[in-house]
Amino acid sequence: MKQLADLAGVFAYISLLTVGGGMAAFPELKQLTVDVHHWVTFTQLMHYYSLGQLAPGPNMMMVASIGAQVAGLPGAAVVLVAFILPTGLLTFAIGRLWNRLAAWPWRPSIQRGLGAVSVGLVLAGAIVLGRGALAEPLSWVLAIGVFALLMRTHINPALPIVASGLIGLGVYFI
Repeated sequence: MKQLADLAGVFAYISLLTVGGGMAAFPELKQLTVDVHHWVTFTQLMHYYSLGQLAPGPNMMMVASIGAQVAGLPGAAVVLVAFILPTGLLTFAIGRLWNRLAAWPWRPSIQRGLGAVSVGLVLAGAIVLGRGALAEPLSWVLAIGVFALLMRTHINPALPIVASGLIGLGVYFI
């Protein structure tokens, strides 16, 4: 029972950090699930996150995998409710308030400030994920190549992702 309560507390807290998307919460997700509670390894967390990015639907539903690993189906259910409910209720309440404050002079300043916070949180998440994912020369080459390709073209990002996976599989089996 304590484990379920710990899962609920951690994921309710993390849900409130997802300003700008799931990547914004990744540093704290790593800190709490890997370093503090030791529920998963950093490699497992990166794999769960990567699978969440590939799966259709909201990418942060990958948190259910952590709950399932820790406490089975009850753990997955607790994590999903804890991750969705606080942010959903907060978003609903702020959305209603935000509409009432349409003419408020501070509203544009708050929006600009939250935009900057979102960018900072996402960048922090990308750095934490990159530190774990870029552990060998092939990873660096693929990351730089995909980044350059995406910056210079309008190619669908799924194509270099799939190509990188195939290259990684090919190197693994050689």
